[in-house]
Amino acid sequence: MEREVVVSEDAAAASSSAASSSSFAETRVICRVCQKQFAQYTCPRCNARYCSLPCYKGHSVQCTESFMRENVVDELKQMQPEDESKKKMLDILKRFHLDEEEMESEGEDESILSEELIQKVMSGDEIKLEDLSDDEIKRFRQALASGELSRMIEPWTPWWKKPSARSISLSPDGSQLIRNVSVEDTAMSDPMADPESSISDIPAGPESPLPSLKQLTRAEPSPLLAIHLVDILYSYCFTLRLYNGDWRSDPFGASTVALSVSKVMGEDAKPETVSEALTACIEETCSPAYRHTGGFRFAVGLVDDIISLLILGGNALVCALCDFRRLIHTGVKMLKAEKLGKTERARSTQKLRGADRKLYFMTCWVHEQPNEAWPSLARVVEVQKASLEELDKGSQLQRAGRKKDAQSKVFIEEI
Repeated sequence: MEREVVVSEDAAAASSSAASSSSFAETRVICRVCQKQFAQYTCPRCNARYCSLPCYKGHSVQCTESFMRENVVDELKQMQPEDESKKKMLDILKRFHLDEEEMESEGEDESILSEELIQKVMSGDEIKLEDLSDDEIKRFRQALASGELSRMIEPWTPWWKKPSARSISLSPDGSQLIRNVSVEDTAMSDPMADPESSISDIPAGPESPLPSLKQLTRAEPSPLLAIHLVDILYSYCFTLRLYNGDWRSDPFGASTVALSVSKVMGEDAKPETVSEALTACIEETCSPAYRHTGGFRFAVGLVDDIISLLILGGNALVCALCDFRRLIHTGVKMLKAEKLGKTERARSTQKLRGADRKLYFMTCWVHEQPNEAWPSLARVVEVQKASLEELDKGSQLQRAGRKKDAQSKVFIEEI
């Protein structure tokens, strides 16, 4: 009759010769840290067997820190001066600055926004493009691109920039510590009811405990999930910045914007480096559809938002991902009110629900990661931000040089 034998790692090594002569159905290893539970995981660095996240954190602090440090070093080694991502980023900058110069030259000889249109905007009347003349549409778009309209809106302070964001606390299972049943809960359930009450608040965490990854999938989590998280956070920050914190004013539009910016959620892309993930997002930000948001400088600011969220740690990231899920959920509900064809409605529903599943899995994955992971990832993103700022500075110098050369040319020479 076959037996099940429980041994520790040392005992397994000592009895390997004896085990070869016996027939065992299964050999299970005891956790090297607590020596109580069966080991289900293996440390990717030192191959130590452990049973749970607390044991992983406690098996060796030096091992964990050195593993994260090696990931940062590997990322830095991939950042060569003339790599493909840098060339692609330079192309994005060139296209953006050329379009910017064309828009500036078009608006030099005429006022950007008429007085009548300003009065309409300031009075709060609803304005549609079809209600405007061709000249007013042109001026309105120029005002968007130049930022004139944005100065009429009170600036929004992101919740991750507030001091209260540094003290976010969740229970060990990832759910909210305290849940108040109040009018705010009604506002959260109904996106169209009093949206301003929760615009500036820190988003709430999960209402129910987060399951472990073992309950969601049998496969090992991809090592690229940290990179995909950067893509998702960029899309989240972009959408909230674009809507000035009030995505509830247009949930379906906000969810559509979010999927168009995030290649991981919208196109099922799988970037392999932080540079690749950011390049795809920044290219979309500088595209004609979103150029009016601020282009490349706005994109660099979003990278800084990602760094801020990562520095805040796992609890803040869980809250951000939960807020992102609420945005997608509300977008699915509001999809029924949109005038779409049957095929397009089905396609949009499928994409939004797929994004919701990815966000839920990412939330559970983030919750299980050790706190040491986020400062390391933040440093990698900081290096990318410094590289982007250097590229932008060089591009601005080249642009200033071209303008100076153009002004110095003599078109009519007096004889």
